[in-house]
Amino acid sequence: MFWARVAALAVFVGVTLWIGSGYIGRATTHAPITKSAQSEKPLFRVVVETAVVTPRARRITLTGRTQSDQRVTVSARTSGIVRKIAVQRGASVKVGDLLVELSDDAREANVAQAKARLAQRAAELQAREALAQRGNYPTLNLEQLRAEKQAAEAALASAETELLRANIVAPIAGIVNDLPVEIGQGVQIGAAVAEIIAPDPMLAIIELPERRLNSIKVGDPAEIVLVTGEKRKGEIRFISRRPTAQTRTYRVDVGFANPDAAIPDGIAADVALMLAAVDAVRVPRSALTFSADGQLGLRVVDAEDIVRFVPVVHVDDEDTALWVSGVQAGSRIIIRGQDFIAEGQKVQPVAETAEPGNAKP
Repeated sequence: MFWARVAALAVFVGVTLWIGSGYIGRATTHAPITKSAQSEKPLFRVVVETAVVTPRARRITLTGRTQSDQRVTVSARTSGIVRKIAVQRGASVKVGDLLVELSDDAREANVAQAKARLAQRAAELQAREALAQRGNYPTLNLEQLRAEKQAAEAALASAETELLRANIVAPIAGIVNDLPVEIGQGVQIGAAVAEIIAPDPMLAIIELPERRLNSIKVGDPAEIVLVTGEKRKGEIRFISRRPTAQTRTYRVDVGFANPDAAIPDGIAADVALMLAAVDAVRVPRSALTFSADGQLGLRVVDAEDIVRFVPVVHVDDEDTALWVSGVQAGSRIIIRGQDFIAEGQKVQPVAETAEPGNAKP
């Protein structure tokens, strides 16, 4: 029993010494990291690109609609019954082409009556002039007869003009878009009988925010992309001087050619306007990041290789890159690794061509 206790005590002492040797060895082999050791730690490597500032025309795209430059609702200038419709919907017409003919027997009778009265006044004047030449009629009375004849001529012209009003003709060249009358239908003065749309040129109508108003002017180029995918070139023709009451935006008319009349009135279109150029830098989309307070910008490296944050303003888009303003020329922009560092941190900047496997072709 005595020797069993001695053996157990010996085992306990041995285990204690073995465990203690591990702590002693650790304390001797791992000394505290000093400040100098920290300074020797390798810096985080980031890929940088030198900023090149160039003027860049800003581009803004707004959604609008197409609208014919000329659209006329043709109205009846006199009352009557529709006797003839000379065109169909969709027909092309020229100025003066007959659209609708109205019938009214009273106007035709007025013309006939005016012709008869004029013939009578002319015969009377001719007979009295012959008598006056022979001295059988006072010369002073001839002036009254001449005045009566002129009045008859004016009455005939008025009756014929009234009769011509029954023939409703096209005031502009274009396409007949609507014919809201039928043969035999009675119409009154001012009633709409046809609508004509001139398809060329066509307009793209957009609403411009007031903060962009000073960036464009009449004559500036524009690009129109229709909802069908078709593209057209145009230019600004009109900028409203008064905003829309509801939206506080300004109407802008962009004119473009439509000689084949392929583009209809009223379809959706995206209109890209080229605004005034500003100094900007082209950067990869992936280079953009956010600051600690959520501001959009870029991280750059200063002369001492310290990371700084620069807020930027978006100028224009490309497929793989963005144009932004707010960066000084010559700045070293971090284009890779910016999301793994913080402002104030010292880094090791390397050019993109110096990165293994990332050299530009």
